[in-house]
Amino acid sequence: MKISPKAIRNISRITPFAIIWLLSGWITDITEIGVTRNQNLNPDTDISLTIPVLIFASLANVLVGLIVGVLEVVYLEKRFSNRTLNAKLFYKFSIYLTLFVLIIVLLYPVAFTLETGISLLEADAWQKLGRFLISISFLTTLVHLSVRLMLCLMYSAISENLGHHVFLNFIHGKYHQPKIEKRIFMFLDMKSSTTIAETLGHIQYFKLLDTYYNMMSDHIINSFGEVYQYIGDEIVISWKPDKGISQANCIKCFFDIRDHLNEQKEVLFHEFGFEIGFKAGIHFGEVTIGEIGALKREIVFTGDVLNTTARIQSLCKELESDLLISGAMKELLPDSSYQYSSKGEIELKGRNKKEELFSVTQDE
Repeated sequence: MKISPKAIRNISRITPFAIIWLLSGWITDITEIGVTRNQNLNPDTDISLTIPVLIFASLANVLVGLIVGVLEVVYLEKRFSNRTLNAKLFYKFSIYLTLFVLIIVLLYPVAFTLETGISLLEADAWQKLGRFLISISFLTTLVHLSVRLMLCLMYSAISENLGHHVFLNFIHGKYHQPKIEKRIFMFLDMKSSTTIAETLGHIQYFKLLDTYYNMMSDHIINSFGEVYQYIGDEIVISWKPDKGISQANCIKCFFDIRDHLNEQKEVLFHEFGFEIGFKAGIHFGEVTIGEIGALKREIVFTGDVLNTTARIQSLCKELESDLLISGAMKELLPDSSYQYSSKGEIELKGRNKKEELFSVTQDE
């Protein structure tokens, strides 16, 4: 069974939660073993750290991390998207802490069984759980869990705001030194945005942009695209060549977004009073990628390909096309259901060499 791009992305976002829980759990266990010299100082309430218990604890940490990751990525991230960071942390922390207490109640007797060999059906297992829940050890456990939880929530907040791939690239230091790569870029710009902004006013126009970009997100993910920048009513999407060329994903992304907005045009018109359209330009070439900035670090693309793509997009209205691509881009694309119509060799502003442009339409 083929895994969808969105599922792959979600898995890559969920996995770090399991890693955070596993590593922080190991640190806690190793610290406890070092301090106590692996002696159970509170046998009435605590579980001895035997090898089976440590293995079980590691598996439990991975499971808890995965549960937190799934809840964050699939549900809570969207549920609290309109809340402030402080509110997000408070509500999520409360939900997770309640969940953790429930997990402790369920898993503590299992760990007791692994330590002693006594059946879960025996009263001793549940009596020890009761003593643990009113002990200082339980409070210490909650503190440890709270620290791990805050690490996860901070990771989630930073990843959500920077973008998952950007955050991981910062962590890995992938672009600490500038690198030259080939990339596909699409500059996608809303039609009549100035008129719409003037009519709606700042706040309502901002809400429109938020809705507009949210409607695009799944289609960008499904085409293996990455959002490079939001620039007012314009979005810049990037693909690694193999991902963007395969099945003409970069072209498919444009038409999938267009079709989805057409399906939602009545909803958008009812809420904002406008039918929303857009135009786009796509080009391919070499860029330099690296971290840049003194007061604020960002991963930035530089190169002629970005300027050229922006200029191609700016010609859409003049050439009466919603989607224009360069000749360099067309040469790479596989045969597909899309139709390409040459607009001739056009002299782009700031470039000495003319570029053949193609209008792209979709077979009905």
